[in-house]
Amino acid sequence: MRSALVVVVRRTVLAPFVLALTALLWVTLPLWLLLAAVVSPFVPGHWRALRLFWLGFVYATCSSVMLLVMFGWWVAAGFGARIRTPYWEGVHYDLVEGLLWAFYRAARRVLHLDVVTEGPAPDAHPGRPLVVCCRHAGPGDSFILMYALMHWYAREPRVVLKNTLAWDPTIDVVLNRLHARFITPNPAPGADLESQIRGLVDGLDSNDAFVIFPEGGNFTAQRRARAIERLQGLGLHGMAQRAADMEHVLAPRPGGLTAALDAAPLADVVWVAHTGLDHMLGVADMWRELPMDKRLVMRWWHVPSHEVPTDADERITWLYDWWDRIDDWIDDHRPEPLR
Repeated sequence: MRSALVVVVRRTVLAPFVLALTALLWVTLPLWLLLAAVVSPFVPGHWRALRLFWLGFVYATCSSVMLLVMFGWWVAAGFGARIRTPYWEGVHYDLVEGLLWAFYRAARRVLHLDVVTEGPAPDAHPGRPLVVCCRHAGPGDSFILMYALMHWYAREPRVVLKNTLAWDPTIDVVLNRLHARFITPNPAPGADLESQIRGLVDGLDSNDAFVIFPEGGNFTAQRRARAIERLQGLGLHGMAQRAADMEHVLAPRPGGLTAALDAAPLADVVWVAHTGLDHMLGVADMWRELPMDKRLVMRWWHVPSHEVPTDADERITWLYDWWDRIDDWIDDHRPEPLR
């Protein structure tokens, strides 16, 4: 009952608020641009205030366009009666890809970023379902990962993400119409997250990609320490030591990945690491840490399904081995400043 009330509040209060705020920004845009330009010389970074305002303005505009389009589609789909049919699912994926493309181009241009990818080309594994495991360091990595999967790899992502992201009304509406699950970072006792993941992965086909962040949350020093303490408390001293040896990532949680691999035994596994999008957990972090005038690197590794271990213990060791490798890669790659 409470969750249904929360959904109603998000849809009837937050969504109209975003539309009204965007309209206000458009009407008063010259004033905000002037204010941001005046403030920029007094804050660190080359025109940081002006560039960040413009990026936020573009995001608000994209979000409002999506909300209006999705409301029209909800009406056209019989007031939601057919909104989860394959046709409407396809057009929603097209909408997401288009808006991601627009925002990605704006972000690259405004922030002056050069995003470099290393590893298998997008056509390296055609016709194979994918389970994509990515390190998690903030909302920026999720955005670029979704853009890469849809625009470069022509995939339709299925994703597990924190329920706090559902407070963004655009994310809330679109992902509740597609293959996604909002979960709590620390679920209540008895919550069967593995079953939810298996249900989400079931039927994964050749143009799908299931995305999971095995760390279970964004990296912070405090979370890293708590993860090590949790492993020590469970008596898993070897895993705790391995987690302590990794400086840039959290100890991975194997339950979700194991459930996904059990549900999609024919899926290849893709590991993704990145640098330059770290430490952006809130608005203040976005202000301080959002990269500008830098070259960012994303590294992809592809493991065919026949090389994926099937034994549970072997999978845990395999996961930690890959997380060690990703940690070492991050240590060797730092964002490079651009002129």
